[in-house]
Amino acid sequence: MRNELLHGYLIHHRKYRERSHIVHLFTQEHGRVDGILRQTPPPQYQPICIQATGRGELKNFSKLEIVNQPVFFFGDAFFSGFYLNEVILRLCPLEESMPETFEQYHLTLAHLQNLSDHPDANIFLRQILRQFEHALLEELGYPLDYETDASQNQILATQHYQFQLSDGFIPISHRSNAALLGAQIMSMQHYEKGMDFNPEQLQLLGKLYRQMISALLGDRPLKSRQLWIQNFASTTQAKVQSKS
Repeated sequence: MRNELLHGYLIHHRKYRERSHIVHLFTQEHGRVDGILRQTPPPQYQPICIQATGRGELKNFSKLEIVNQPVFFFGDAFFSGFYLNEVILRLCPLEESMPETFEQYHLTLAHLQNLSDHPDANIFLRQILRQFEHALLEELGYPLDYETDASQNQILATQHYQFQLSDGFIPISHRSNAALLGAQIMSMQHYEKGMDFNPEQLQLLGKLYRQMISALLGDRPLKSRQLWIQNFASTTQAKVQSKS
């Protein structure tokens, strides 16, 4: 890159020397791009324009322009934003354009700003997170076949399956917490891109995408998910104590 203008978002940053930062961006043009910024990093979740130069993995960033007003997330929106950024940082390859994931990220941030005003915030949050994960996993090269199992046999409604990232849906004889019911898997057979997921699909994808992302992450679990669970536990405990 030579003086190339990038449009995107700050995903993560850390201090580098006295007055510089190593920043990780998610951009419309080249997906994830890393570099050195010799000024205060921009806020997260806020669109930016920035100039990038360099041939190596770390670019030199300059001429930062922050677009729009600051964005602040609270509660579930805060943890969701943290989750999105961590997944992008951990799973997206360097300098590989991911236009559908970028567009879905942009839409998800917009939805998170209005999360607290939604009449059914919990369902709405599950919907927008699954839509983001759907775009991400497909662009990473993991589209799923919901019609046949790992042996190329037809998925059966009453059969339980275990999902393996390298093989697909494997029939199992004993049900477990990770098991997926064939009828749930079959609910995705007629899904059309861009449509909302129905309740049965949301139930399936919540479990399935968690398994897929965990397999891709390996032995290092997401910090955002751990913090989210801890916050939920402490909030629940506080509500119980307030009623007693």
